[in-house]
Amino acid sequence: MSGSPPAHVREVLTTTRVWAVVGCSPDPSRDSHRIAALLQSRGYEVIPVNPREREILGQRVYPRVTDIPAARGVEVVDVFRRSEDAGAHVDEAIAIGARAVWLQLGVVDEAAAARATAAGLTVVMDRCPAIELPRL
Repeated sequence: MSGSPPAHVREVLTTTRVWAVVGCSPDPSRDSHRIAALLQSRGYEVIPVNPREREILGQRVYPRVTDIPAARGVEVVDVFRRSEDAGAHVDEAIAIGARAVWLQLGVVDEAAAARATAAGLTVVMDRCPAIELPRL
């Protein structure tokens, strides 16, 4: 892809710093791990969310987005789950007052996106920060 990202994508990437990464894997070969590591390397605070892990990328892992203490100030909920599972995490993002939800490449849930938009969240769907960051 060439050119710069759409305005809403640019806004999320340039005005947020704290990202909860849902489905973050401890396996460095998995996309969720690689993207979380990339975000960390670019200065974002990454909070991994995975019910089966305790620590990923040197960070405490939480079982659910709603288990993350409010003091952590999650701004973006980045979802690495199947499309049919994404809506529950979008609802968690709404519940905690996140500013945005980011559904990764191949993750599409129009109904969840509509709920998030109605709640005032910015929605980025079917995109990857690893593709969008270099385009800024």
